Amino acid sequence: MRAAPGAAAKPRTMAEQTGVRGRLGGLLRRRAQIMASIALSSLLAGGVAHLAGGGATGNDIWRAAVGMLAAELTFEVGHTILVERHMGVDTIALVAMVGALALGEELAGLIVGIMFSGGSTLEEIASIRARRELTALVQRAPKVAQRRRGDRLQEIPVELVDPGDVLVVRSGEVIPVDGVVLSDEAVIDTSTLSGEPLPVTLAAGMPVLSGTANAGPPFEVRAQRPALESAYAALVRLVEQAQTQRAPFVRMADRYAGFFLPATLIVAALAWILSGDAIRALAVVVVATPCPLILAAPIALVSGLSRAARAGVIVKGAGAIESLGQARTVLFDKTGTLTVGSAEVMEIRSCNGMQPDELLRLAACVDRLSAHVLGEALAHAAHAAELELSMPTGIREQPGQGIEGDIDSHHVSVGSRAFLRTAGIPAGEIAAASVLSGRGSGEAHVLVGVDGHIGGVIVMADELRPDAQSIVERLRGEGIRHVAMVSGDRRSVAERIGRELGVDRVYAEQSPADKLEVVRSLRAEPSLRPVVMVGDGVNDAPALALADIGVAMGAAGATVSSETADAVITVDRVDRVADALHIGRRALHIAHQSVLSGMGLSLLAMALAAVGYVPPVAGALLQEAIDLAVILNALRALRG
Repeated sequence: MRAAPGAAAKPRTMAEQTGVRGRLGGLLRRRAQIMASIALSSLLAGGVAHLAGGGATGNDIWRAAVGMLAAELTFEVGHTILVERHMGVDTIALVAMVGALALGEELAGLIVGIMFSGGSTLEEIASIRARRELTALVQRAPKVAQRRRGDRLQEIPVELVDPGDVLVVRSGEVIPVDGVVLSDEAVIDTSTLSGEPLPVTLAAGMPVLSGTANAGPPFEVRAQRPALESAYAALVRLVEQAQTQRAPFVRMADRYAGFFLPATLIVAALAWILSGDAIRALAVVVVATPCPLILAAPIALVSGLSRAARAGVIVKGAGAIESLGQARTVLFDKTGTLTVGSAEVMEIRSCNGMQPDELLRLAACVDRLSAHVLGEALAHAAHAAELELSMPTGIREQPGQGIEGDIDSHHVSVGSRAFLRTAGIPAGEIAAASVLSGRGSGEAHVLVGVDGHIGGVIVMADELRPDAQSIVERLRGEGIRHVAMVSGDRRSVAERIGRELGVDRVYAEQSPADKLEVVRSLRAEPSLRPVVMVGDGVNDAPALALADIGVAMGAAGATVSSETADAVITVDRVDRVADALHIGRRALHIAHQSVLSGMGLSLLAMALAAVGYVPPVAGALLQEAIDLAVILNALRALRG
């Protein structure tokens, strides 16, 4: 079988992959189909001639067909050598066909030609099957939107949607951009992103993500960001990158395949020299196939990508799915990843004459501009208390530690003890506030500084996710040696969550720079690599980028963390991390299994051919049977 025809001309984007895969790719496939049709017709015509007693005529028909196929293959081999600067494995098929012509084995040469010309079609079918879920994700990318201005409804390209536009989403349509529901309610089908089959009902004012579909009556949504910055556009870009990245295992397989041609010729030459029979040499070349190396590994790993997408995990390429399959360490962020991330205000402890409601209002005004989940919780508590929030100025944020700004003639600092020290709050007041806040292990304590002094402490609680309860046990079952948690929260809060989960180590009170050092130290230990980092916030982005595999919790939309990650979980479930590791391990196992078993069968067939047990015609059929078995085995990675 030919190996990955036109590999250098493969499309650069997933859109091309799901369309015609580029004009050149289409021409190559049509040309291969034409040559396969000619070869099959010649096989039948020659066979009919033989049955009619015209053996010589039949052989002439077969010989002419083999010559035509060999000429076609010579062109492609020459292109590979001159343009791509390496000896393609298709050379083995060319040697087999030329040898068959020279030795009068026209039928064997024609069968090799049929397998060669039809191989691209078989590969295409397997590749399409392996990429099915990835292809479906891109095909669903919305292209138009229904914009309402007054009583007028206008269909526009999705690229022209601006923030603030009011869009009408009709029944069954895909939501084109991220936005906020304006209608009383919206029934949303999230199955494409999350894998969850049941629709979700959203009330007015709730956020809705692009790429999900309207499973109920038409509703209106106000766009929050341009289409190119939407959650679904980020996933499409991730899928496009997945098509261009090659796994280290695949590159290694290619290198081994490069040694296969000279090894085949040496075995064939030895069989000829030792037996004195050139037919044996031809049989060795005919049965030689590196397709288990060339096709099995990428098909198995791409099948893993597709299987992960079906589970709600978009993985950036075969290299990432391979690293997931080899992972030894998993490092989790805490807030919003292992915990619910929607903390509630439990108590407000004010001091220095500050009233509790005013303390909450000032803290919420400033902290609501932070990407940290506690900021959203403070704003929600302030709205619930019917407090009027103003827009602050002079905002300065240290991600994961705190934020400060000016509001209503006050300078307000909100965050950790370390952050308030850098904001100029006296150390004695911070220490007194620490005593004031108590030592509740299930609480997060947010310190608030007002005009250079401590204004008080806001006590909040953030509970463990239900789906995180057994994740450590599942990770152990997948062979993970070290599970750790890293958090910017106080040590007592972080250690309480760590104890509930049973992690090996807790890194508490960590700034984004500290998280980087934790990832770097774990990666420095060979027995703990590859290291997987799982997070959901902007402050996790540097650590996600540094880890061997960064996994972003992207269900809330496209953030910096999901853009820098190697995988994005599109459903709001952290247990999908264990699913992704299982899928990666299974895909990698099947890739190894396919390569080793396929190459073992090929080498066995070569040995049998060398000693005369497999004639050329039977060898050609055996070669294709091995290739087909390897591809079908690799496609098992699609199944759960």
